[in-house]
Amino acid sequence: MSKIAMTTPLVEMDGDEMTRILWKMIKDELLTPYIDLKTEYYDLGLEHRNETDDQVTKDSAEATKKYGVAVKCATITPNAARVEEYKLKEMWKSPNGTIRSMLDGTVFRTPIIVKGIEPCVRNWEKPITLARHAYGDVYKNVEIAADGPGKAELVFTAADGTETRKTIQEFDGPGVIQGVHNTKKSIESFARACFNYALDTKQELWFATKDTISKTYDHTFKDIFQEIFDTEYKEKFDAAGNTYFYTLIDDAVARVMKAKGGFIWACKNYDGDVMSDMVSSAFGSLAMMTSVLVSPSGVYEYEAAHGTVQRHYYKHLAGEETSTNSVATIFAWTGALRKRGELDGNAELSAFADKLEKATIATIESGRMTKDLALITKLENVQVQNSEGFIKEIKKTLEAM
Repeated sequence: MSKIAMTTPLVEMDGDEMTRILWKMIKDELLTPYIDLKTEYYDLGLEHRNETDDQVTKDSAEATKKYGVAVKCATITPNAARVEEYKLKEMWKSPNGTIRSMLDGTVFRTPIIVKGIEPCVRNWEKPITLARHAYGDVYKNVEIAADGPGKAELVFTAADGTETRKTIQEFDGPGVIQGVHNTKKSIESFARACFNYALDTKQELWFATKDTISKTYDHTFKDIFQEIFDTEYKEKFDAAGNTYFYTLIDDAVARVMKAKGGFIWACKNYDGDVMSDMVSSAFGSLAMMTSVLVSPSGVYEYEAAHGTVQRHYYKHLAGEETSTNSVATIFAWTGALRKRGELDGNAELSAFADKLEKATIATIESGRMTKDLALITKLENVQVQNSEGFIKEIKKTLEAM
């Protein structure tokens, strides 16, 4: 049969370790046999990031702005151990943090629901979508290790030279200092993205911070959300019968454990990082979560919400069999292909993405799955597949469709 044509390329960001292995398997088995796949390729593997002084990460973000849709593999954010392991020039920053900062968007993460995989929280009946602010906070931090006694100060120098200065801490011994920031423009974009997404998907929207403790930083988020809602979205929400409310992050955590799901939970950058991991794990697996970054200019970057599966990669290198769940990475590709089809008016490409997702879910619901899901499923007589075998089982289901 003839392959599905593409008119505009996707930006393809390759990654690290076991997810890099899965990336190639997915392309070889599930994509290139059916699609005349056009991508602008960027190797975001840690070795190549190191060779290019991380310029490749910035180039991939610029390409995403140009083409409008990207798909990204999981990548390593190096720590001290990784610097030694990979002999890095320096401890490069998170590539996700760099890309999100350059695109200034909001990350929406939603669990992938399949029959036979029940949430750990027994009253969760519908997916809970995490809307994660994708700029600033600890991902754009500046840090200092204080070697001994001294005074740490926070200083802001205005354009006219005026200084505002506050003492952070009088150290009587060694300590650490961290500076974080955000911008009003980015917070406004975050708020509008959340309100629009809630209206588009007809879901209630929650927003939570710690404004009782962070009376300037977190309170600014709260105030901007409320002002934009009151002036731009309240009438739209009322007309749609929809709800927005703000609460403390402590209260939101308590509420979410008792809720039935089916709503959007908006969080600041770090909160969203942690809470999306909690929600995805509670729904079944970190590998069962969609993730898309949406920028204010209408640019989309799809990725898996989990890491590079380092433990499985070392087993793979040792020639041992692995059973790594590739669902989130497959759904990153389908999300990007569907959006590319929508933007280009390529209905055949979008339809293929829908079919591949249905084939993936149908394969699991038929009892063919990776070990992580086999350990928690309520289905009987499951067939545990290895990493490559699971992808090939999806291919069988897809071709039967």
